[in-house]
Amino acid sequence: MSDLATGERMPQALPAASAPPATTPRRESAWRRRDRRWGYLFIGPQLLGMTVFVVLPFAASLVLAFASWDGLGELSWVGFENFTAQFQDELLWRSIVNTLIIAVVTVPIGLGLAVVIAVALERLKTRTLYLVLFFAPVVTSTVAVAMIWQQMFRADGVLSTTIANVFGIDPPDWLGDPKLALLAVCIVTIWSSLGLNVVIFLAGLQNISPSVIEAARIDGAGAWRLFRSIRLPLLSPIVFFSSVVAFISSLQTFDTVYVLVSNAGPDNATRTIVYHIYDLGFGKFQIGPSSAASVILLLLTLVITAIQFGAQKKFVHYEDDAA
Repeated sequence: MSDLATGERMPQALPAASAPPATTPRRESAWRRRDRRWGYLFIGPQLLGMTVFVVLPFAASLVLAFASWDGLGELSWVGFENFTAQFQDELLWRSIVNTLIIAVVTVPIGLGLAVVIAVALERLKTRTLYLVLFFAPVVTSTVAVAMIWQQMFRADGVLSTTIANVFGIDPPDWLGDPKLALLAVCIVTIWSSLGLNVVIFLAGLQNISPSVIEAARIDGAGAWRLFRSIRLPLLSPIVFFSSVVAFISSLQTFDTVYVLVSNAGPDNATRTIVYHIYDLGFGKFQIGPSSAASVILLLLTLVITAIQFGAQKKFVHYEDDAA
């Protein structure tokens, strides 16, 4: 439109910017809702089992650790008296020392043997039979394993008789001698867990990139140099994982001790902290001290695991980092 006086054209107003359309939440499709319902249905039994057998007992132990209760009478709060009494109990310290000895002995020896066996099996083309033989104790009941070794550790058993004939000595009393009873528990623990570690380490060795191995061989690396500088460093993440699992499992040693040696062995030589918890709770019906000992075991496990995670930066190497 022009101005009649000046003859100039008036500027026209710009059209208003259109507002962005309001976004509406997308409705979930029917098949996604159906899949979610089926997912909840399938994980429901696992969640129920975890709640009943893990979460609720864990919460109950934390509560009962600060209470006095015999399992039948009235519950009364005692504060930290259970923890004070446990720290003053000689049996608790004896059980902690025995448990740490089992862990320190079985974990390095067990993992070391597993690495050596895995390297030896890697060179074999037909190793299925050997893997089955090594893995058989893993899927066998711990009670059955302990009962078999109990017969072998007898004075007239195969192991004791063989040692007596070879060295010309009296058959050792494995389960009656306080110095040998804990060693017997360590032997059974190493033997029963060896197969799982062998399978894990063998899978780790086969997962190492062939190009890295070939490059080291071209540079003139021998078998020992190849293992020490290439295979073992690249296997260190699996060694770290297995060591964490093995330490936690060793701290929870109970069934082997309970079946192999009656009443925690002579002079409580094989008394572990889990056996101590069992003896207090189900043997003497001291639920509060038993719960306090279980909390102490939890704290001990967390401390050892934290130390392992802190030390992994020094000896754990990854192939991507090396590249």
